[in-house]
Amino acid sequence: MKKDFYKVLDVPKTATEADIKKAYRRLAMKYHPDRNPDDAEAEGRFKEAKEAYEVLTDPHKRAAYDQYGHAGLEAAAAGARGRGNTADAFSDIFGDVFGDIFGAARRGGHAQVFRGADLRYELELDLHEAVFGHSVEIEVPKLSECETCHGSGAAKGSTPQTCDACGGGGQVRISQGFFQLQQTCPKCRGAGTIVRNPCDTCLGQGRVRRTRKLQVKIPAGVDTGDRIRLGGEGEAGRNGGPPGDLYVEVNVREHAIFERDGEHLSCEVPVSFATAALGGTVEVPTLDGNVALKIPAETQSGRVFRLRDKGVKPVRGGSRGDLFCRVVVETPVHLSAEQRELIRALEESLKVEGPRHSPREKGFFDGVRRFFGG
Repeated sequence: MKKDFYKVLDVPKTATEADIKKAYRRLAMKYHPDRNPDDAEAEGRFKEAKEAYEVLTDPHKRAAYDQYGHAGLEAAAAGARGRGNTADAFSDIFGDVFGDIFGAARRGGHAQVFRGADLRYELELDLHEAVFGHSVEIEVPKLSECETCHGSGAAKGSTPQTCDACGGGGQVRISQGFFQLQQTCPKCRGAGTIVRNPCDTCLGQGRVRRTRKLQVKIPAGVDTGDRIRLGGEGEAGRNGGPPGDLYVEVNVREHAIFERDGEHLSCEVPVSFATAALGGTVEVPTLDGNVALKIPAETQSGRVFRLRDKGVKPVRGGSRGDLFCRVVVETPVHLSAEQRELIRALEESLKVEGPRHSPREKGFFDGVRRFFGG
């Protein structure tokens, strides 16, 4: 009487395919006849584990076994027992269980195909272009499919020939002790074919380097470090593989007036000594045009005014940022003799009334004296 397949592999009935593969690999290594010469019991355990593995990794067979037991698997079991000798069975183990690890193709597999490489293009934008969006044409040098041979690499009127080393599979089998692994065919490099009469344009490579012009639409609100993906605009694949992608990386140039911090902008606004002292209105540039900024009397240098909704609308959504204006009080320059005298007279008149006209100056020197214990 046959044993329960789940007990053979020592796994629960809820075991995943990965759990079953792991258990099978452990038993196959333990009971393989090469490790147990002239041991009929070990060979029997090996075949028993193999049969259990074949059933439990096949969704249809597993469903039938779970419902009807061994009675529902007689035909499948007979077919499994007739598949070949022990060496072939062990090759099947490593094709199935270790195939993902070593990248090996299954028996009867097709030639390997290779996806084209992704490309990167650095695009510099002005602040205005980044904030409001822009459409720009770029030129990208890349490997493209040869138009003469349409990627086959063969000259007109000829076709690639099946590789005699791998039989067109793109992989060859190698033996290491009782291991049998597969690797990319060194003769055709995984293509499965050999180009006997190469194309004159691409010299048998199937790809040529060309410069392609592309129109890139820059969405409004992008910032330095953002990437725009253009699918399929990378280098052409090999052996019929898909092309890669092109990633356009944005770099926003420094602006003469504005500094950007995410969705917010900031700038310095020069204000005359008289306007800062007496108050007034100055024109402030924004991305939408100049606006009037009211300066209250007695405004100190460094004071920041906030203009709402004058910043940037983020590319990923959300409300528009603000513009922060930092006042810089300008000291008069290139004064005439008369102007110097007027300023001195003003200074003298301010000193007469004490430090009340310069509260920050008084506070500063008071702090210095306290620091030094004065």
